[in-house]
Amino acid sequence: MSPLVTHTILVVEDEEDIQRLVSFNLMKGGFHVIYADNGVMGLAKLAQEKVDLVVLDRMMPEMDGIEMCKRMRADPAFKDCPVLMLTAKGEDEDVVAGLSAGADDYLPKPFSPKILLARINALLRRVLPATSGDSLVFPDFELQISPHTYAVTQAGQKIGLTKSEFHILLLLAGKPGWVFSRQQIIDDIRGFDYALTDRAIDVQVSGLRKKLGAASGSIETVHGVGYRFADSR
Repeated sequence: MSPLVTHTILVVEDEEDIQRLVSFNLMKGGFHVIYADNGVMGLAKLAQEKVDLVVLDRMMPEMDGIEMCKRMRADPAFKDCPVLMLTAKGEDEDVVAGLSAGADDYLPKPFSPKILLARINALLRRVLPATSGDSLVFPDFELQISPHTYAVTQAGQKIGLTKSEFHILLLLAGKPGWVFSRQQIIDDIRGFDYALTDRAIDVQVSGLRKKLGAASGSIETVHGVGYRFADSR
C-alpha cells in the first residue's frame, strides 16, 4: 500500500541531488511534495498552493533561505507556516542566523532521512490547533477536548481516557476531515519508528469509541487507510 498523503511540504533547494533526496524521503513518508529552486520561486509557490511546512535551504542564488524566511514571517499569510532550514553550515552563528530569521528548526547537512522525517512530524504536531492551549469544541457531538488538562467531556459528562486514547483523539480532532494512517497515529503517540502494530491502533480506537458513547460517530474509519475525525464544524 502506498503512503497516505496528508500534508503538503514545499522543498526549496537549489542542489538537484539534495532536492531529490529530500523529496523521495518525504513522499515515502506520506507527504505531498512541491519544489522550488530558490527563494523567489519558493515565495511564488507559497502564493499558489496551500503549504503546511517549508523545508528551506540556507544558501541559494537569487534569494537565499534567510531572506525568504524573513519575508514569510513579515507576511500575515505565511507567518505561521513551519520552516525547517537545511544548511551545509553548522556553526553556532549560522544556527542563530536561521532561527533569528524565523526558522522553527535547523538541520545541518549531511542529515539522516529518518531524522528529517522525525523533525518534520514534530513541527507539524506543534501547529495542530490543540497547541494553542484552547479547548476544541464540537457542538454536533457535544464534545469538548482540553489539551493541557487532558480533560474530555461529552454532553457535560467527563470521560476517562488512557493517555494513548487521549492522544489519538487529540490528533484526529485537531484536523477534522483529515485522514491519518495507522502508522501516522503510531508515530504521533509513540514516536517515529516505534514498534507498535496496526492492530493495536484498531483496538485503541475501538476502546475510544466505546468511551465516547453518543460521540462515537465522530471517529470515522477510512477502510484500507486509517481514521479521521468527522468534519462537522
